[in-house]
Order: sequence, then C-alpha cells, then structure tokens
Amino acid sequence: MQYFKYELIHECKQSGARLGRLYTPHGVIETPCYMPVGTQATVKAVLPRDLAEIGAQICLANTYHLFERPGHRLVREAGGLHAFMRWDKPILTDSGGFQVFSLAGSNKIREDGVEFRSLLDGRKHFFTPESVMEIEQALGADIAMAFDECAPYPSDERYTRAAMERTHRWARRCKAAHTREDQALFGIVQGGMFREMRIESAKTLADMDFIGYGIGGLSVGEPKPLMYEMLEEMMPYMPKYKPRYLMGVGSPDCLVEGVIRGIDMFDCVLQTRIARNGLALTGQGKRMLRNASFEHDFTPIEEGCDCYACKNGFTRAYIRHLVKCKEILAAQLITLHNLRFSLRLMANIRKAIAEDRLLDFRKECIEQGMFD
Repeated sequence: MQYFKYELIHECKQSGARLGRLYTPHGVIETPCYMPVGTQATVKAVLPRDLAEIGAQICLANTYHLFERPGHRLVREAGGLHAFMRWDKPILTDSGGFQVFSLAGSNKIREDGVEFRSLLDGRKHFFTPESVMEIEQALGADIAMAFDECAPYPSDERYTRAAMERTHRWARRCKAAHTREDQALFGIVQGGMFREMRIESAKTLADMDFIGYGIGGLSVGEPKPLMYEMLEEMMPYMPKYKPRYLMGVGSPDCLVEGVIRGIDMFDCVLQTRIARNGLALTGQGKRMLRNASFEHDFTPIEEGCDCYACKNGFTRAYIRHLVKCKEILAAQLITLHNLRFSLRLMANIRKAIAEDRLLDFRKECIEQGMFD
C-alpha cells in the first residue's frame, strides 16, 4: 500500500511557486501550507474542533518534550498521538534536533548522539538517531523528521561543516532505523549560511531518497535577506517532486517569500506565542491589543475576518480588557484569529499560484501593510 504521495499540480508562471498535494494516511494536505505547532500534543488555547474549523490541515508535536512527559510509551499505549490528542488529521513530529540548538547550554553533542539534561528534573537523557526513530515511531505521527544538528548563527565554516556532515551521517542512521511504512521520514538539509554547504547538503540528502525534505538551520537569528539567499541557492538542487518544508518559519512576509522560493510547508509558534501577549496579525500589520489606543475601539480585530472572534463581534476594546485582566479568553480569541489569518493567507497564496499572479499578490500585501 502506498501511504504517501506528493503531487505537483501547478507552477506559477509569474514566480515559479508550487501548488501541490501531499497524500498521507490521515488526509490530503494542500500545499503550500502553514502548520500550527502543538508542542505538548496541543495547540495552546485551541480546541481540536476549533483547529479543524479554521482550516488547519496538519499540526505539529514536539518529540523532545513528549519524550520528557508523558513519555512516548504512554502515547503508544493510548493508541498514538492521533488518539491521544483527539486529532484525526495529519500530524508531524520534529526530532529533537532543534533542541540540540535551543538547549545548547544543557547538552553535549557527540558522534553517537546528544546528551540532554532534563529541564523538568535535571536527569540526563541520551538521544541517538536510533532512539529518536523509536520515539517518533511510538508517537505515530504521519511525518517524522530525522535527527539533525542545527548550527547556530553566526557559526564559522569549520563548525558548520562538522554539524552538516554529522547531520548527514545521522540521516543515514535514521533511515536505517526507521521501519514504519505508514509514517513518512523527512531528511533535513543543513549547511548554515554557506552557499556551497547548502548545495552540498541538498545534494547529499536528495541522494538518500527521503519522502520529503526539511530545511533546517534558517531563521536562527540571521537577517531575512540572507535566509532568502540561502533558499535561492539550494532550491535548484532539491528534488522537484518531493515536498519541501522550511522549519520554524511562519511570519506573513516569510510565508509569502518562502513560497516564491519554492517552499511547500511551514511551521512556527509565532502565531500562538504573540497571541498570549496580546499581539494580533492583520492584513494591515500587527496590532498590540493591550495598548491604550484600543480602549474605546469597538471594532473587531480585523474588519472582514471570518475567525470566531471577528465574526462574532468581539471588539478590540473588549479583548484589550481581557488582556489587561489576564483572562484566558484573550489568548483563545487572539490565537484563533492569528491562526485563521495565517491559514487564510496560505489559501490566498495557493489561489494566486493557480492564477499565475503570486508576485502581484506579494505587491498587494506590501502595499496594504501586511508585513509591517
């Protein structure tokens, strides 16, 4: 049985951007797509029902954090992540590779794997490519990411090459250890901010013939033009008929610019994280709803938005009141809005690709202030 297939439907004549479909055991994903992040097997402040209603096609969960608690064996006992978190659409799990980067002060990288010190109780854990595959297969997501090492920014050429080559060796070990046919394994391209290494990594991973490819080590502090440059350099060497996933990227401008450069899948915690601080995304730029300027503003977060908050008359003034009172409803309403905004943006991007006008669409977004 063929569980996974990527179908390239159309390439925008104006930009070269890709319209596609990724078939998985839990549904078809229309690409390019944005994937909400559910670190602890839940997208913060959002019910699974609401996540489906706003148009989410797939969500993420975090392998490292689920290993810490409740443990991958308990999730397997529950019937896997889909049953555990009551989400019947596709799921992607990262590998813990980003935690190698983000928890650099509490881990030790060796050739055979990475030693972590638990953020919960201080115990030591050791992740290897083989153990990560065991964890991800127990979690049972539709898509699992290979274990990788993400070089920080800035990194010198020597360190970046060592991390990239280790990522390649770990990718081979992950592929050898991964046996679950109903789960797609994606390799991850690294190479930092070095053109030659990005191309080398893209070629090396392509030769390994993964079902799909993540692009890691970008959006780690570098200027956005440098990230775009790296994407442009490596894309000609990425397999055309396999999905491309830019990891950890999701601001409105990066979504549009990434798609123009050939990306099919994105994820980011931005939408939910900023919502918990009172910041809303709109077509005219960000709005900090805790600001005093909204105290007497009885308009919705964004006129014409079809999210639950906007279409049901929750005003900026009311939401500001909730934010100031630290009421949970504030996070729920702004999170739903931000996610719906991003998912609708992706739907509009797909429409613009189909109509061969994505560069015109980008210009419209810029003119209305969306990226401010």
